[in-house]
Amino acid sequence: HNLDNGDSQQDEKPTGMKGGMRGRSFMRRYALIILGLHLLLFVYPVLRLCHWLDASWLLTLALLIPLASSQVLARWLLRGKRGSFASLARKASDFWLGTSPILVMTLLAIEPLVLAGLVAPAPAGLSVLIITTLLCLVSLALALMPKVKCIHFASPKLTQAVRFVQITDVHLGSRSPHFLVRLMKRIKTLEPDFLCITGDFVDASKIPEADMQPLATLGCPVYFSTGNHEQYEDLDDIITRLRNLGVQVLRTQLVAQRPDLDIIGIDDRDDSFQVERELGKLTLRQNVFSLLLYHRPRGFESAAEAGVDLMLSGHTHNGQIFPFNLIVNRFFDRIVGMFQVGESRLYVSQGTGTWGPVMRFGTRSEITLFELGCQNPPQEN
Repeated sequence: HNLDNGDSQQDEKPTGMKGGMRGRSFMRRYALIILGLHLLLFVYPVLRLCHWLDASWLLTLALLIPLASSQVLARWLLRGKRGSFASLARKASDFWLGTSPILVMTLLAIEPLVLAGLVAPAPAGLSVLIITTLLCLVSLALALMPKVKCIHFASPKLTQAVRFVQITDVHLGSRSPHFLVRLMKRIKTLEPDFLCITGDFVDASKIPEADMQPLATLGCPVYFSTGNHEQYEDLDDIITRLRNLGVQVLRTQLVAQRPDLDIIGIDDRDDSFQVERELGKLTLRQNVFSLLLYHRPRGFESAAEAGVDLMLSGHTHNGQIFPFNLIVNRFFDRIVGMFQVGESRLYVSQGTGTWGPVMRFGTRSEITLFELGCQNPPQEN
């Protein structure tokens, strides 16, 4: 702040104190929410099932201690660690992270029947385990087999039709290279003019270029904008590997894909003004269809004001596993689907891959195929 006089300096301290108090209050609320979720997801289901199945206290503790501490172990103590134990521990932790909300919802559905005496505890516990297992298998299938979602509309700025694909949040690292191989084979059958990747393509350090090699097999241009996970890892090396494979990495850049179509890419930032600020550095061509790649669904109004015709985002995963979408909805106004402001559109994909558990419940992994027509096609002579 600019300080004009001594009074301003005197005012600075209480303002800082108030800001500090607000910050501490927010952190306390955040810590209480995390603790509450931890107890609900990782402690309650273990204690309740063990009680219903009449497990001994020794068995209950043997299950409770590793399961309740699994996320601390995998996300903090083993972060960045290599080796078979660390890999196995992270995978087990991810599986429990995906299973626990499904288990809790099943428990809460059957709990009233037990409390009312309509179902005995032991059969109720077995039923919960069977139902949860079946739902987990379904959620695994929904994560492993992305559906192709088709989007159709026309624009007067296009002189000919265009067909392209968006993928986002592949999370190579959480997902295996084999998933990317299958994904590229599927996209190739769609015969797109180009592919757009809107961030979080990788989420681990030192992913070898060979694991990204399937991108070079498409036979069409590939455009990429960064996500938050690339920035958590070795961003510069990731960009180098992608460029070695012929991927066009767009970092506040505009490329003319063809005379009537521009593609813009902006780096992801946890900043509400990122889109407005970075678009202000570029000059959008008039009467040319502009396609903006930006990882998180923020700044759409700024994009619309700048004249962007279609903005593509991801990031939210649509919560990935219900009821986490309810939490995501608290942070983002637009978490999945198509939105429109004036003539500008925003499409938020629910993600092609998964983060953490290879599971989806209440959502579906997707490959998005856009087929855009021209409202005034050129007349044949």
